[in-house]
Amino acid sequence: MSVKIANLLTDVPVDALEEVFETLVEGNAFRLKRIVSNGHATEAGAWYDQPEEEWVLVLVGGAGLRFEGDAEVHALGPGDHLHIPTHRRHRVEWTAADGPTVWLAVYFHPTDGVA
Repeated sequence: MSVKIANLLTDVPVDALEEVFETLVEGNAFRLKRIVSNGHATEAGAWYDQPEEEWVLVLVGGAGLRFEGDAEVHALGPGDHLHIPTHRRHRVEWTAADGPTVWLAVYFHPTDGVA
């Protein structure tokens, strides 16, 4: 089997009208995605409410996330990451307008505490 090396920061779409979600690898318990945003934000009044946990890392660019009930927008830049628990309603208030924001996101189901 041949080895294929890929780079998360190449072939980044910069003119997409919508955010671009690309599944990089997935297994029984997780999905790993690259997300590319170009000045995108969650539609006004809409919230994400996911049935699984999410861990996100900003590789390039920047974004502002708001959690329902919080007045504060959490600004993320390169290297910043956070965990979003199951059903924690959140939204993307903004992403960098001067270039793409590239995210790495892991989606997984919470464990029952068994190691």
